[in-house]
Amino acid sequence: MTTSIKNCFCGNEFTFEQCCQPIIAGKVNAKNAEELMRSRFTAYVIKNYQYILQTYASAQRAKLTVSELTESSQDTRWLSLQVLTHFSQKNTAQVEFKAFYQVDSCYYVMHELSDFVFEAGRWLYTEGVMQKGSGKFSPERNSQCLCASSKKFKKCCAR
Repeated sequence: MTTSIKNCFCGNEFTFEQCCQPIIAGKVNAKNAEELMRSRFTAYVIKNYQYILQTYASAQRAKLTVSELTESSQDTRWLSLQVLTHFSQKNTAQVEFKAFYQVDSCYYVMHELSDFVFEAGRWLYTEGVMQKGSGKFSPERNSQCLCASSKKFKKCCAR
């Protein structure tokens, strides 16, 4: 999939082609857990569930299928990602983030502290723990839209 949006879906200042696309396409590995987190969010946006499955650590990957991932996310519209913190050691890392999404006409935030492991020469996702503030919320009509369009919410996704 090629797109010409100004910034990558993950919220970085680079274009999709410069940021997450090479990682998702398997041309390069994520340099750290934060890059992997951003590429996984982008994969959810573009519905590349095969990549999401491939970026689980082996123990978790063995328990999942592409069909299960697709079914669990098929009605979700992922809007934006905010990476709050990133802690890294030699073979483990944590990324705290907020992902904003929409299901039907309702808006949600997933605030998670995710764990990653460096396995077989690349960073992989193991699990995440939901944090306070996760769940349904109502964006303010005059606030900037969650989809990062630079428009007010009422003139963008609220329509």
